[in-house]
Amino acid sequence: MTNQNVVVQAITVAAVANSPPLFTYPPPRTSGSSAAAAIPKKYLSPVDLGGGWTNGWLEAMKASSPTHAKSALLSAPAVESEQDEQSTWIMRHPSALSKFEQITSATKGKQIVMFLDYDGTLSPIVDDPDSAFMSDTMRAAVKKVARLFPTAIVSGRCRSRVYEFVRLTELYYAGSHGMDIKVPKGTRYTKKKKAVLFQPASEFLPLMNEIHKALLETTRSIPGAKVENNKFCVSVHFRCVDETCWGVLVEQVVSLLKSHPELRLTQGRKVLEIRPTIKWDKGKALEFLLKSLGFADNKNVVPIYIGDDHTDEDAFKVLRDRGQGIGILVSEYPKDTNASYSLKEPYEVMEFLLHLVEWKRHSLKARSEE
Repeated sequence: MTNQNVVVQAITVAAVANSPPLFTYPPPRTSGSSAAAAIPKKYLSPVDLGGGWTNGWLEAMKASSPTHAKSALLSAPAVESEQDEQSTWIMRHPSALSKFEQITSATKGKQIVMFLDYDGTLSPIVDDPDSAFMSDTMRAAVKKVARLFPTAIVSGRCRSRVYEFVRLTELYYAGSHGMDIKVPKGTRYTKKKKAVLFQPASEFLPLMNEIHKALLETTRSIPGAKVENNKFCVSVHFRCVDETCWGVLVEQVVSLLKSHPELRLTQGRKVLEIRPTIKWDKGKALEFLLKSLGFADNKNVVPIYIGDDHTDEDAFKVLRDRGQGIGILVSEYPKDTNASYSLKEPYEVMEFLLHLVEWKRHSLKARSEE
């Protein structure tokens, strides 16, 4: 790709005006004890790096583990039984498969725009992040969806890396939690003469490379720790690290952050992530892509976002605040979320996508026969 084919833009995406809710989002839990409610905020700002901070992150890391969450749920006498907790959560966030007719009824006659996370959504969570391959059947399902709806992958991964996993040119890709977005030229929806490359954190790239190199060195002594350079985000995976070493790992990350107030620490599924403190996330990426596709102010557009991680909550919140769109959380366990619906695992995501394809094809056929 030559420089002539890329336009680097610094676009500030304005919040879309509120419109009547397409779906009623569940209100946040404000009382009661539960394993889900015990999960802390996604990140603490650098000013919170005081005493007890490491212990707070250790508790957060444990809470993010389904095994720990389940254990806490069963042992706390004030908490409902596991079965009751699951039933209550499903009532608040019903399966997108069981409520498929409700979803399609509300989207009939509207333009659906698909947003998909990658790890844990299109591919299973695996011990080695370099081996998180999507199945051929999942790739085929995503390809079918992209033929009928504009479709974007929004991932914490480096954009080039997630493209290597997906290998579909007809998609839009947003890597590094939305800090690295590519809108190709001449697509069916954009009609742009030049590709658009949007990187709002580009000034941080040299620093992120330094952080990556430093963490590679400092974490070398911790068995199972893996440091991944995701361009504008450095990920420290602890899925294969013995829990007795988590404290040491956190201390190493924290000590590095203390000298870099321009960075922040967030947590995903068995991963700690260092990112620039700019006000940009997957929710902002969703808004940017809608604007790039010409759908930002269109009340007949329904964004559907499917994701499994804490970072996807930023996108779910945008849809909730817009009152327009559908958030679907992928999770086997109850957790606080701004999503309206749920799916248990990537296989159910594939089922939902294929159902959506068949529904759309049937709708188009019925319309042609009128």
